[in-house]
Amino acid sequence: MTRVQPFHFRDSTVVVIDDDPSVRKALTNLFSSVGLNAHMFASIKEFLAWSMPDTPICLVLDVRMPGRNGLDFQQEFSRSHAEIPVVFITAHGDIPMSVRAMKSGAIEFLTKPFKDQDLLDAIYAGLAKSQTRREEMATIGDLRARYESLSVRERQVMDMVVKGQLSKQIAAKLRLSEITVKVCRGQIMRKMQATSLLELGRMSEKLDRIAN
Repeated sequence: MTRVQPFHFRDSTVVVIDDDPSVRKALTNLFSSVGLNAHMFASIKEFLAWSMPDTPICLVLDVRMPGRNGLDFQQEFSRSHAEIPVVFITAHGDIPMSVRAMKSGAIEFLTKPFKDQDLLDAIYAGLAKSQTRREEMATIGDLRARYESLSVRERQVMDMVVKGQLSKQIAAKLRLSEITVKVCRGQIMRKMQATSLLELGRMSEKLDRIAN
């Protein structure tokens, strides 16, 4: 694995779910030695009762635990927390398990005993990825808020503008004056904080991808 240097990892969180007390203790000591903020849980149920902090998070998950299977939990958890990467650790791993984990978005699948540095590198990569995803989600949320501030008419005009239609064409289709359409276009650019029609088009494409 390519070694990834940690960013501001002191402002992030590592979560470990493993039913083996000796593993939790060893990882607590490891993370403490490098200044990582870590929380240990003996079960998925215990973890789900915890309130996650508003920070970049990397989840270190054992595959086989009493109750719910780690791989099944990953698939369910990732649907609602796509911004949290998963690193798997297991004493009983095989190729089908690792393939399934990676296909579901895991960034690493480590078999015990593993090298401390291999785990740290995976976690640093996960925390950086979590930070990037959080930034992307914040940008998307801001873009949605801008779009929702548009009136119904402004949304209609925006849809036509990004498709390359001229003001006179839009005016004819919506039965408006050309001046009204031009004013509406100006309001759209201001509310969407777009500096050009090209940028407005890119915003529209991103909104379409989010919707789909």
